[in-house]
Amino acid sequence: MELNSFHDMLVPFLTVSSQPSFCNFVLLVEGWILAGARAMTSTALTALGKFPKHFATYYRFFSEGAWCPDALGAALLQLVLPFASPGPVVAVVDDTIARKTGKHIWGANVHHDPLGFLPNALCFGHNWVVLAVVIRVPLVDRFVAVPLYWRLYRSRKARAGKTPRGKGESKTTGASSAKDHRTRPQLAVELLHVLRNALGPERFIHVVGDSAYSGKSVTRHLPDRTVCTSRMSMTAALYALPPVPGPRQNGRPRKKGARLPSPQQGAADATGWRNAIVRLYGHDVPIRYKTQIALWYNSAGTIPLRIVLVRDPKGRRKDDCFFSTDSAINVQTILETYAQRWSLEVAFRDSKQTLGLERSQARTRNAVQRTGPFAFVTYTLTVAWFSRCGHLTYPRRLQHMPWYRHKAAPSFADMYHLLRMALLQQRFSHTLVHIKALKNPKDFINHALKLVA
Repeated sequence: MELNSFHDMLVPFLTVSSQPSFCNFVLLVEGWILAGARAMTSTALTALGKFPKHFATYYRFFSEGAWCPDALGAALLQLVLPFASPGPVVAVVDDTIARKTGKHIWGANVHHDPLGFLPNALCFGHNWVVLAVVIRVPLVDRFVAVPLYWRLYRSRKARAGKTPRGKGESKTTGASSAKDHRTRPQLAVELLHVLRNALGPERFIHVVGDSAYSGKSVTRHLPDRTVCTSRMSMTAALYALPPVPGPRQNGRPRKKGARLPSPQQGAADATGWRNAIVRLYGHDVPIRYKTQIALWYNSAGTIPLRIVLVRDPKGRRKDDCFFSTDSAINVQTILETYAQRWSLEVAFRDSKQTLGLERSQARTRNAVQRTGPFAFVTYTLTVAWFSRCGHLTYPRRLQHMPWYRHKAAPSFADMYHLLRMALLQQRFSHTLVHIKALKNPKDFINHALKLVA
Protein backbone atom coordinates (compact mmCIF):
# COMPACT_ATOMS: atom_id res chain seq x y z
CA MET A 1 0.00 0.00 0.00
CA GLU A 2 2.75 2.46 0.95
CA LEU A 3 4.75 1.80 -2.20
CA ASN A 4 1.62 2.05 -4.36
CA SER A 5 1.01 5.52 -3.01
CA PHE A 6 4.62 6.50 -3.63
CA HIS A 7 4.46 5.50 -7.29
CA ASP A 8 1.07 7.15 -7.73
CA MET A 9 2.65 10.31 -6.33
CA LEU A 10 5.24 10.32 -9.13
CA VAL A 11 2.70 10.22 -11.98
CA PRO A 12 2.26 14.05 -12.23
CA PHE A 13 5.95 14.30 -13.08
CA LEU A 14 5.12 12.90 -16.53
CA THR A 15 4.33 16.48 -17.53
CA VAL A 16 7.85 17.64 -16.62
CA SER A 17 9.77 15.56 -19.15
CA SER A 18 9.39 13.10 -21.98
CA GLN A 19 8.18 9.57 -21.34
CA PRO A 20 11.65 7.92 -21.50
CA SER A 21 13.07 10.59 -19.19
CA PHE A 22 10.22 10.00 -16.77
CA CYS A 23 11.13 6.31 -16.56
CA ASN A 24 14.73 7.32 -15.86
CA PHE A 25 13.50 9.76 -13.22
CA VAL A 26 11.52 7.06 -11.39
CA LEU A 27 14.48 4.70 -11.40
CA LEU A 28 16.90 7.36 -10.15
CA VAL A 29 14.56 8.46 -7.35
CA GLU A 30 14.29 4.91 -6.04
CA GLY A 31 18.01 4.29 -6.43
CA TRP A 32 18.81 7.58 -4.67
CA ILE A 33 16.64 6.60 -1.71
CA LEU A 34 18.15 3.14 -1.52
CA ALA A 35 21.71 4.54 -1.70
CA GLY A 36 21.06 7.01 1.13
CA ALA A 37 24.06 8.94 2.43
CA ARG A 38 26.25 7.55 -0.39
CA ALA A 39 23.80 8.75 -3.04
CA MET A 40 25.05 9.91 -6.41
CA THR A 41 24.32 8.60 -9.88
CA SER A 42 26.68 5.61 -9.77
CA THR A 43 25.72 4.51 -6.25
CA ALA A 44 22.02 4.91 -7.06
CA LEU A 45 22.42 2.48 -9.98
CA THR A 46 24.50 0.16 -7.81
CA ALA A 47 21.83 0.13 -5.09
CA LEU A 48 19.20 -0.94 -7.63
CA GLY A 49 21.37 -3.79 -8.88
CA LYS A 50 19.59 -4.06 -12.22
CA PHE A 51 18.75 -1.26 -14.63
CA PRO A 52 17.30 -1.73 -18.12
CA LYS A 53 19.32 0.83 -20.06
CA HIS A 54 22.98 1.58 -20.53
CA PHE A 55 24.38 3.34 -17.47
CA ALA A 56 25.36 6.39 -19.56
CA THR A 57 21.65 7.04 -20.16
CA TYR A 58 21.16 7.94 -16.52
CA TYR A 59 24.16 10.25 -16.49
CA ARG A 60 22.76 11.98 -19.58
CA PHE A 61 19.46 12.43 -17.73
CA PHE A 62 21.26 15.08 -15.67
CA SER A 63 23.78 16.43 -18.18
CA GLU A 64 21.68 16.48 -21.37
CA GLY A 65 18.06 15.83 -20.35
CA ALA A 66 15.41 18.16 -21.82
CA TRP A 67 13.69 18.93 -18.52
CA CYS A 68 13.56 22.09 -16.45
CA PRO A 69 14.34 22.08 -12.71
CA ASP A 70 11.77 24.85 -12.15
CA ALA A 71 9.04 22.69 -13.73
CA LEU A 72 10.11 19.87 -11.43
CA GLY A 73 9.80 22.26 -8.49
CA ALA A 74 6.29 23.27 -9.59
CA ALA A 75 5.26 19.60 -9.59
CA LEU A 76 6.74 19.17 -6.11
CA LEU A 77 4.81 22.25 -4.97
CA GLN A 78 1.51 20.66 -5.94
CA LEU A 79 2.41 17.59 -3.85
CA VAL A 80 3.15 19.48 -0.64
CA LEU A 81 0.74 22.42 -0.94
CA PRO A 82 -2.17 20.51 0.71
CA PHE A 83 -0.04 20.23 3.87
CA ALA A 84 0.75 23.95 4.11
CA SER A 85 -0.96 25.93 6.87
CA PRO A 86 -4.09 27.90 5.92
CA GLY A 87 -3.50 31.48 4.91
CA PRO A 88 -0.28 32.80 3.39
CA VAL A 89 2.25 30.26 2.14
CA VAL A 90 5.37 30.56 4.30
CA ALA A 91 8.46 30.41 2.09
CA VAL A 92 11.99 30.27 3.52
CA VAL A 93 15.08 31.42 1.60
CA ASP A 94 18.64 30.60 2.56
CA ASP A 95 21.89 29.34 1.08
CA THR A 96 24.12 26.39 1.90
CA ILE A 97 27.57 25.12 0.95
CA ALA A 98 28.16 21.79 -0.78
CA ARG A 99 31.87 21.12 -0.32
CA LYS A 100 33.85 19.81 -3.28
CA THR A 101 37.39 18.77 -4.10
CA GLY A 102 39.18 18.79 -7.43
CA LYS A 103 39.80 21.12 -10.35
CA HIS A 104 37.56 22.12 -13.24
CA ILE A 105 34.26 21.64 -11.39
CA TRP A 106 31.86 24.04 -13.04
CA GLY A 107 30.60 26.76 -10.70
CA ALA A 108 32.70 25.71 -7.70
CA ASN A 109 34.67 28.40 -5.93
CA VAL A 110 35.91 29.53 -2.53
CA HIS A 111 33.16 30.68 -0.17
CA HIS A 112 32.83 31.64 3.46
CA ASP A 113 32.48 28.53 5.63
CA PRO A 114 29.79 29.15 8.29
CA LEU A 115 30.83 25.98 10.13
CA GLY A 116 34.51 26.84 10.35
CA PHE A 117 36.26 27.34 13.66
CA LEU A 118 37.62 30.74 12.62
CA PRO A 119 35.49 33.79 11.75
CA ASN A 120 37.13 34.07 8.32
CA ALA A 121 37.12 30.33 7.53
CA LEU A 122 36.84 29.44 3.83
CA CYS A 123 35.88 26.30 1.92
CA PHE A 124 35.77 25.22 -1.72
CA GLY A 125 32.52 24.06 -3.25
CA HIS A 126 29.09 25.03 -4.57
CA ASN A 127 26.91 27.64 -2.91
CA TRP A 128 23.20 26.87 -3.41
CA VAL A 129 20.46 29.43 -2.85
CA VAL A 130 17.33 27.45 -1.98
CA LEU A 131 13.67 28.34 -1.61
CA ALA A 132 11.52 26.01 0.50
CA VAL A 133 7.88 25.96 1.58
CA VAL A 134 7.00 25.29 5.22
CA ILE A 135 4.38 22.59 5.84
CA ARG A 136 2.91 20.61 8.73
CA VAL A 137 3.57 16.85 8.71
CA PRO A 138 1.33 14.39 10.60
CA LEU A 139 2.76 13.27 13.97
CA VAL A 140 5.51 15.93 13.76
CA ASP A 141 5.21 18.71 16.33
CA ARG A 142 7.43 21.15 14.43
CA PHE A 143 7.37 22.90 11.09
CA VAL A 144 9.08 21.13 8.18
CA ALA A 145 10.62 22.97 5.22
CA VAL A 146 10.61 21.16 1.88
CA PRO A 147 13.03 22.54 -0.78
CA LEU A 148 11.39 23.26 -4.13
CA TYR A 149 13.59 25.63 -6.14
CA TRP A 150 17.31 26.29 -6.21
CA ARG A 151 19.94 28.39 -7.93
CA LEU A 152 23.73 28.07 -7.97
CA TYR A 153 25.53 31.21 -6.83
CA ARG A 154 28.53 31.85 -9.08
CA SER A 155 31.31 34.08 -7.89
CA ARG A 156 32.94 36.63 -10.19
CA LYS A 157 36.40 35.69 -8.92
CA ALA A 158 38.22 33.03 -10.93
CA ARG A 159 41.00 31.25 -9.05
CA ALA A 160 44.26 30.68 -10.91
CA GLY A 161 47.34 28.69 -10.00
CA LYS A 162 50.33 26.86 -11.43
CA THR A 163 50.97 23.28 -12.39
CA PRO A 164 53.88 21.33 -10.83
CA ARG A 165 55.95 22.43 -13.85
CA GLY A 166 55.20 26.10 -13.21
CA LYS A 167 52.69 26.57 -16.02
CA GLY A 168 49.71 28.82 -15.24
CA GLU A 169 46.26 27.21 -15.19
CA SER A 170 42.72 28.04 -14.12
CA LYS A 171 41.59 26.36 -10.92
CA THR A 172 37.91 27.12 -11.41
CA THR A 173 35.41 27.09 -14.28
CA GLY A 174 31.99 28.66 -14.54
CA ALA A 175 32.76 31.96 -12.82
CA SER A 176 30.18 34.55 -13.81
CA SER A 177 31.04 37.61 -15.82
CA ALA A 178 30.31 41.14 -14.65
CA LYS A 179 27.33 41.27 -17.02
CA ASP A 180 25.48 38.15 -15.86
CA HIS A 181 26.58 38.13 -12.20
CA ARG A 182 23.77 37.98 -9.64
CA THR A 183 24.11 38.14 -5.90
CA ARG A 184 22.48 35.67 -3.53
CA PRO A 185 19.62 38.07 -2.67
CA GLN A 186 18.98 38.64 -6.37
CA LEU A 187 18.80 34.88 -6.92
CA ALA A 188 16.38 34.65 -3.99
CA VAL A 189 14.10 37.25 -5.62
CA GLU A 190 14.22 35.27 -8.87
CA LEU A 191 13.09 32.15 -6.99
CA LEU A 192 10.26 34.11 -5.36
CA HIS A 193 8.96 35.16 -8.77
CA VAL A 194 9.10 31.52 -9.90
CA LEU A 195 7.07 30.52 -6.82
CA ARG A 196 4.58 33.31 -7.47
CA ASN A 197 4.03 32.08 -11.04
CA ALA A 198 3.54 28.51 -9.81
CA LEU A 199 1.09 29.52 -7.06
CA GLY A 200 -0.95 31.94 -9.10
CA PRO A 201 -1.93 35.49 -8.13
CA GLU A 202 -4.53 34.59 -5.51
CA ARG A 203 -2.55 33.29 -2.54
CA PHE A 204 -0.29 35.43 -0.37
CA ILE A 205 3.36 34.53 0.18
CA HIS A 206 5.14 35.25 3.46
CA VAL A 207 8.87 34.92 2.78
CA VAL A 208 11.38 34.60 5.62
CA GLY A 209 15.14 35.03 5.43
CA ASP A 210 18.04 35.93 7.67
CA SER A 211 19.79 39.29 7.67
CA ALA A 212 21.61 38.49 4.41
CA TYR A 213 18.22 38.72 2.66
CA SER A 214 16.96 41.89 4.31
CA GLY A 215 18.55 44.43 1.96
CA LYS A 216 17.04 46.57 -0.76
CA SER A 217 17.74 43.98 -3.46
CA VAL A 218 15.02 41.86 -1.81
CA THR A 219 12.59 44.22 -0.05
CA ARG A 220 12.23 46.54 -3.04
CA HIS A 221 11.72 43.78 -5.64
CA LEU A 222 9.19 41.46 -4.02
CA PRO A 223 6.46 39.94 -6.22
CA ASP A 224 2.86 41.07 -5.83
CA ARG A 225 1.01 39.90 -2.70
CA THR A 226 4.27 38.97 -0.99
CA VAL A 227 5.35 39.95 2.54
CA CYS A 228 8.95 39.75 3.78
CA THR A 229 10.02 39.13 7.38
CA SER A 230 13.69 39.28 8.29
CA ARG A 231 16.22 40.42 10.84
CA MET A 232 17.27 44.06 11.12
CA SER A 233 20.65 45.47 12.07
CA MET A 234 20.74 47.00 15.54
CA THR A 235 22.41 50.08 14.05
CA ALA A 236 19.86 50.59 11.26
CA ALA A 237 18.98 54.17 10.40
CA LEU A 238 15.23 54.54 11.02
CA TYR A 239 12.96 57.38 9.99
CA ALA A 240 9.42 58.41 10.79
CA LEU A 241 6.74 58.30 8.10
CA PRO A 242 6.80 61.40 5.87
CA PRO A 243 4.47 64.20 6.91
CA VAL A 244 1.38 64.91 4.85
CA PRO A 245 2.04 67.84 2.48
CA GLY A 246 0.21 71.04 3.31
CA PRO A 247 -2.45 72.45 0.98
CA ARG A 248 -0.15 75.26 -0.24
CA GLN A 249 3.15 73.39 -0.07
CA ASN A 250 5.10 73.36 -3.31
CA GLY A 251 7.83 71.02 -4.48
CA ARG A 252 8.28 67.28 -4.28
CA PRO A 253 6.65 65.57 -1.26
CA ARG A 254 9.07 64.27 1.35
CA LYS A 255 9.94 60.57 1.18
CA LYS A 256 10.83 60.19 4.85
CA GLY A 257 10.22 61.96 8.11
CA ALA A 258 12.44 62.84 11.04
CA ARG A 259 15.32 60.58 12.09
CA LEU A 260 14.36 58.10 14.83
CA PRO A 261 16.57 56.30 17.37
CA SER A 262 18.23 53.15 16.04
CA PRO A 263 17.23 49.78 17.54
CA GLN A 264 20.41 49.85 19.61
CA GLN A 265 19.48 53.24 21.03
CA GLY A 266 15.92 52.08 21.63
CA ALA A 267 17.19 49.07 23.57
CA ALA A 268 19.15 51.38 25.87
CA ASP A 269 15.91 53.14 26.86
CA ALA A 270 14.38 51.34 29.86
CA THR A 271 10.86 52.62 29.17
CA GLY A 272 8.22 51.28 26.79
CA TRP A 273 8.92 47.56 27.17
CA ARG A 274 6.00 45.10 27.04
CA ASN A 275 5.76 41.46 28.10
CA ALA A 276 4.47 38.63 25.94
CA ILE A 277 4.68 34.85 25.48
CA VAL A 278 5.33 33.51 21.96
CA ARG A 279 5.63 29.99 20.56
CA LEU A 280 9.22 29.56 19.35
CA TYR A 281 10.83 26.26 18.30
CA GLY A 282 8.12 24.21 20.03
CA HIS A 283 8.27 26.05 23.37
CA ASP A 284 6.35 28.90 24.98
CA VAL A 285 8.99 31.58 25.45
CA PRO A 286 8.50 34.74 27.56
CA ILE A 287 9.91 37.88 25.93
CA ARG A 288 9.99 41.63 26.34
CA TYR A 289 9.51 43.76 23.26
CA LYS A 290 9.05 47.21 21.77
CA THR A 291 7.35 47.81 18.47
CA GLN A 292 6.85 50.72 16.09
CA ILE A 293 6.03 51.53 12.48
CA ALA A 294 8.88 53.31 10.75
CA LEU A 295 10.93 53.49 7.56
CA TRP A 296 14.23 51.73 7.02
CA TYR A 297 14.98 53.89 4.02
CA ASN A 298 18.33 52.33 3.13
CA SER A 299 16.69 48.92 2.76
CA ALA A 300 12.96 49.06 2.08
CA GLY A 301 12.73 52.62 0.82
CA THR A 302 9.30 54.18 1.42
CA ILE A 303 7.62 50.92 2.54
CA PRO A 304 6.32 51.27 6.14
CA LEU A 305 7.73 48.49 8.28
CA ARG A 306 6.52 46.87 11.48
CA ILE A 307 9.69 46.79 13.59
CA VAL A 308 9.99 44.62 16.71
CA LEU A 309 12.82 44.98 19.22
CA VAL A 310 13.11 41.83 21.37
CA ARG A 311 14.81 41.25 24.72
CA ASP A 312 15.30 38.08 26.75
CA PRO A 313 13.93 38.73 30.28
CA LYS A 314 16.60 36.42 31.72
CA GLY A 315 19.42 38.18 29.91
CA ARG A 316 20.83 35.04 28.33
CA ARG A 317 20.58 36.33 24.76
CA LYS A 318 21.49 39.60 23.15
CA ASP A 319 18.79 42.05 22.14
CA ASP A 320 17.59 41.48 18.60
CA CYS A 321 15.45 43.30 16.06
CA PHE A 322 13.08 42.02 13.37
CA PHE A 323 10.85 43.64 10.78
CA SER A 324 8.04 42.87 8.37
CA THR A 325 6.99 44.72 5.22
CA ASP A 326 3.37 44.30 6.37
CA SER A 327 2.89 47.07 8.91
CA ALA A 328 -0.50 45.66 10.00
CA ILE A 329 0.92 42.32 11.15
CA ASN A 330 1.14 41.63 14.89
CA VAL A 331 4.29 41.01 16.92
CA GLN A 332 3.53 37.37 17.69
CA THR A 333 3.13 36.49 14.00
CA ILE A 334 6.43 38.17 13.09
CA LEU A 335 8.45 36.30 15.69
CA GLU A 336 6.77 32.91 15.24
CA THR A 337 7.05 33.11 11.45
CA TYR A 338 10.71 34.08 11.58
CA ALA A 339 11.39 31.09 13.87
CA GLN A 340 10.19 28.81 11.05
CA ARG A 341 13.32 29.77 9.12
CA TRP A 342 15.30 27.22 11.12
CA SER A 343 13.38 24.35 9.50
CA LEU A 344 15.33 24.95 6.28
CA GLU A 345 18.62 24.56 8.16
CA VAL A 346 17.34 21.18 9.34
CA ALA A 347 16.52 20.25 5.74
CA PHE A 348 20.05 21.18 4.67
CA ARG A 349 21.55 18.97 7.36
CA ASP A 350 19.32 16.00 6.52
CA SER A 351 19.93 16.37 2.78
CA LYS A 352 23.69 16.23 3.37
CA GLN A 353 23.78 13.50 5.99
CA THR A 354 21.02 11.23 4.67
CA LEU A 355 20.72 11.90 0.92
CA GLY A 356 24.24 12.79 -0.19
CA LEU A 357 23.86 16.43 -1.23
CA GLU A 358 27.65 16.86 -1.28
CA ARG A 359 28.46 13.51 -2.90
CA SER A 360 27.94 14.38 -6.56
CA GLN A 361 31.09 14.31 -8.72
CA ALA A 362 29.49 16.15 -11.65
CA ARG A 363 31.72 18.67 -13.46
CA THR A 364 29.79 20.06 -16.44
CA ARG A 365 27.25 22.87 -16.26
CA ASN A 366 23.94 21.00 -16.59
CA ALA A 367 25.12 18.05 -14.52
CA VAL A 368 26.24 20.32 -11.69
CA GLN A 369 22.97 22.27 -11.64
CA ARG A 370 20.85 19.10 -11.52
CA THR A 371 22.71 16.18 -9.92
CA GLY A 372 23.56 17.57 -6.48
CA PRO A 373 20.16 19.24 -5.90
CA PHE A 374 18.48 15.92 -6.76
CA ALA A 375 18.94 15.29 -3.04
CA PHE A 376 16.44 18.12 -2.43
CA VAL A 377 13.98 16.40 -4.78
CA THR A 378 14.21 13.07 -2.95
CA TYR A 379 13.97 14.89 0.39
CA THR A 380 10.71 16.57 -0.61
CA LEU A 381 9.31 13.35 -2.09
CA THR A 382 10.13 11.46 1.12
CA VAL A 383 8.37 14.04 3.30
CA ALA A 384 5.37 14.15 0.94
CA TRP A 385 5.08 10.34 0.99
CA PHE A 386 5.22 10.26 4.79
CA SER A 387 2.59 12.99 5.02
CA ARG A 388 0.27 11.08 2.70
CA CYS A 389 0.48 7.54 4.00
CA GLY A 390 3.82 6.75 5.63
CA HIS A 391 2.74 8.15 8.99
CA LEU A 392 0.14 5.38 9.25
CA THR A 393 2.92 2.81 9.78
CA TYR A 394 4.87 4.85 12.37
CA PRO A 395 6.15 3.67 14.83
CA ARG A 396 4.94 0.13 14.16
CA ARG A 397 7.62 -0.61 11.55
CA LEU A 398 10.53 1.03 13.35
CA GLN A 399 12.42 -0.60 16.17
CA HIS A 400 12.14 1.33 19.44
CA MET A 401 15.51 2.28 20.86
CA PRO A 402 15.71 2.36 24.68
CA TRP A 403 17.95 5.43 24.73
CA TYR A 404 15.20 7.51 23.02
CA ARG A 405 13.07 7.61 26.14
CA HIS A 406 11.56 11.02 25.44
CA LYS A 407 11.16 10.77 21.67
CA ALA A 408 7.56 11.48 20.72
CA ALA A 409 7.71 12.55 17.06
CA PRO A 410 9.40 11.08 13.97
CA SER A 411 12.51 12.64 12.51
CA PHE A 412 13.37 12.80 8.82
CA ALA A 413 15.62 9.77 9.33
CA ASP A 414 12.54 7.84 10.45
CA MET A 415 10.59 8.95 7.37
CA TYR A 416 13.49 7.97 5.13
CA HIS A 417 13.95 4.54 6.70
CA LEU A 418 10.22 3.77 6.42
CA LEU A 419 10.24 4.57 2.70
CA ARG A 420 13.48 2.68 2.13
CA MET A 421 12.07 -0.38 3.90
CA ALA A 422 8.97 -0.24 1.70
CA LEU A 423 11.13 -0.12 -1.43
CA LEU A 424 13.29 -3.03 -0.28
CA GLN A 425 10.39 -5.21 0.83
CA GLN A 426 8.35 -4.76 -2.33
CA ARG A 427 11.40 -5.27 -4.58
CA PHE A 428 10.02 -3.12 -7.37
CA SER A 429 12.15 -4.25 -10.33
CA HIS A 430 12.95 -1.98 -13.27
CA THR A 431 13.45 -4.37 -16.15
CA LEU A 432 13.02 -3.79 -19.86
CA VAL A 433 9.59 -5.41 -19.66
CA HIS A 434 8.44 -3.42 -16.64
CA ILE A 435 9.18 0.08 -17.92
CA LYS A 436 8.40 -0.38 -21.57
CA ALA A 437 6.86 2.57 -23.37
CA LEU A 438 3.76 3.76 -21.51
CA LYS A 439 1.14 5.71 -23.35
CA ASN A 440 -0.50 7.58 -20.47
CA PRO A 441 -0.24 7.99 -16.68
CA LYS A 442 -3.05 5.51 -15.98
CA ASP A 443 -1.02 2.74 -17.59
CA PHE A 444 1.86 3.48 -15.23
CA ILE A 445 -0.40 3.35 -12.16
CA ASN A 446 -2.03 0.07 -13.20
CA HIS A 447 1.38 -1.39 -14.05
CA ALA A 448 2.81 -0.46 -10.64
CA LEU A 449 -0.21 -1.89 -8.84
CA LYS A 450 0.14 -5.22 -10.63
CA LEU A 451 3.83 -5.47 -9.76
CA VAL A 452 3.35 -4.89 -6.04
CA ALA A 453 0.14 -6.93 -5.67
